[in-house]
Amino acid sequence: MIRVLLIDDEESALDILEILLREIGGVTVAGRFTNPLQALDSLEELQVDAVFLDIQMPGILGVEAARRIKANKPQTQIVFTTAYSEYAVEAFEIRSEDYLLKPFTKERLRNTVSRLVKVAPGDVSEKNGTYVRFLGGFEIQTANGLLPWKTNKEKELCAFLLHHGGSRIDAATIIESIWPESELSKARTYLYTCISYLRKTFQMSGVQAVVDKIGRGYVIEMNAIESDVTEFSAIMEKAAAGGNPDERLYEKLNALHRGEYLEGCDFGWALWKREELKAKYIETLRTMHKHFMRNGNVPQATDSLQRILALSPDSEKDGRELIRLYASTDQRNEALKVFRQLDHAVRVNLGVELEEETVRLYKDISLTG
Repeated sequence: MIRVLLIDDEESALDILEILLREIGGVTVAGRFTNPLQALDSLEELQVDAVFLDIQMPGILGVEAARRIKANKPQTQIVFTTAYSEYAVEAFEIRSEDYLLKPFTKERLRNTVSRLVKVAPGDVSEKNGTYVRFLGGFEIQTANGLLPWKTNKEKELCAFLLHHGGSRIDAATIIESIWPESELSKARTYLYTCISYLRKTFQMSGVQAVVDKIGRGYVIEMNAIESDVTEFSAIMEKAAAGGNPDERLYEKLNALHRGEYLEGCDFGWALWKREELKAKYIETLRTMHKHFMRNGNVPQATDSLQRILALSPDSEKDGRELIRLYASTDQRNEALKVFRQLDHAVRVNLGVELEEETVRLYKDISLTG
């Protein structure tokens, strides 16, 4: 059962949402608020898995409230419920799970809830005693809850060893990556201390894992370890192999992507992997976009392009595709908003001019207004 918090400045909207969620099932409404600031104060006490959040509210915009939630509790899932479509790209930048435009149907809400259940803490861990999440941060889910860390360096050491997929890593490489500015003698002491902490953490939490010393290096051996990156990569490989990605697979891919690889952890050694996964994810979204267009699935085709632009806001090629898609469905205002976002990302942020094709497309759409 997933626990959710509902935030909307209109009581009637809260009533409708709560009724629909109860009819769908699998959800417990842990709290509901018309005051977003009071809702933010209650999060620590309520311990929810997801927040359904209106955008236009007095006191604080929903997107800003979502940023605060993600800053304090990065694994909390955000679902925006709003009558305004112009915040969609910004919502995906915040790593929201979904963006529901009011009035939405029970079936549309059911799809959202099923997506949340797939990634709710506890659900994935039931497949195996231990589940590692790399996307959107770093945590290890066990049958008894999240694995606790004595220090941030213990956490980083664990992530570093798992990052290398069970391979033995020399102590010198570990030290150079995690304690690059420390004196060698001190760095060795830090390493031995963190190894000791990590072994005790695994033992006390009942994790079936061993930190072995092999020669001059270390390796983490875990029995049948599962991770979000493994699932995420498998879906992308299936899409790249030329299969027909259905909506279920698409939703699972996006549910797994709760953020970039080890996002917010400040691990310099993870940058190359982060960029690699980001590039593959964008290419997979492009592949799925083409599939959805061939099958006439405009909502999912639109969604895939919005996600690409959230990851790569200066991608003019993808921006033009989204502009054309909006224009073809008589959403001229949305098309113009995408152009303005592209213009800001390219000219203001990068300091270069837009491509001629992009400018020409903008003029064509402007003239048709």
